[in-house]
Amino acid sequence: MRLEDFDFYLPEELIAQTPVEPRDASKLMLLNKESGEINHYFFSQIEQLLQPGDVLVLNRTKVIPARLIGEKKGTGAKIEVLLLKRIEKDIWEVLVKPGRRLKVGQEVVFGNGLLTGLLLSIMENGNRLIKFQYSGLFEEILDKLGKMPLPPYITTELKDQGRYQTVFARESGSAAAPTAGLHFTDELINKIRDKGVEILEILLHVGLGTFRPVKTDNIIDHQMHSEYFQLDLHTAERINLAKAEGRRVIAVGTTVVRTLESVANNCLKENKPGLSPEEGWTDIFIYPGYRFQIIDALITNFHFPRSTLIMLVSALAGRELILKAYETAVNERYRFFSFGDCMFII
Repeated sequence: MRLEDFDFYLPEELIAQTPVEPRDASKLMLLNKESGEINHYFFSQIEQLLQPGDVLVLNRTKVIPARLIGEKKGTGAKIEVLLLKRIEKDIWEVLVKPGRRLKVGQEVVFGNGLLTGLLLSIMENGNRLIKFQYSGLFEEILDKLGKMPLPPYITTELKDQGRYQTVFARESGSAAAPTAGLHFTDELINKIRDKGVEILEILLHVGLGTFRPVKTDNIIDHQMHSEYFQLDLHTAERINLAKAEGRRVIAVGTTVVRTLESVANNCLKENKPGLSPEEGWTDIFIYPGYRFQIIDALITNFHFPRSTLIMLVSALAGRELILKAYETAVNERYRFFSFGDCMFII
């Protein structure tokens, strides 16, 4: 499969710069992967499209204010540091901008010395390792000094930082939001639960690698980034029961898909059907030809042309049908990407 097979025309004005209000006022496209039928709703109507006994799986990760603006010690040159992944307690993998300004062994000062960072090394992929020094709790200092790391295609300032968090976000660690979850309100979740839909959670901390473009012409040669996940015993057992009883397992977002399918693949290697509790790192790359073991349906936003995410949804619904749906979305003026509208693939 070639990279160009996953391209489509997207007018720049359809890239959403701000979230709609309220959260569930976004458009919702219903795509039936068996019949190819496309229907249009608002997200507030999704409860009508769910069935008693369905299992809805959410990602409870919380975005950290991962963007830090500091000064190079001794010169005062402006340095921007973006936290990507915690390697040890105070050592982080980061992006540094401009990278050439900061050499190994040099320090960055943030918040008049409330936090300092020592550049330990430069990694093969160009990212950096920085060791932070501070007094007190790192998370509290980050809340004071950090800014929300909005995706690079959003150029409008976000007035309410909470709009880049899901209402069910609890565990800090992501550099980007699991955006399919942004459409849910507490009231809508309660309505869904009251209908008899079981709501479960996994954890996957989203890395900025999710925005990294595919550069290999043959998509199979693309190397995925790795992300930390947790699947607990309760969620694993409830999903196994749902599968045994023939009930639908619906992922809210591609992060849930990657977590559940990664664990299922690991279990399969050990001749254990279904899911078992697990935590670790996943770099699973799902593209057409992949056989889903757990996921029956998916709630997801509209993704970039030529991205690993459009490849994932193409694996679930078929490339030609996805490209037809995306062409329809463009014609119907759906909004794309993180603050955009939503698709429900059944």
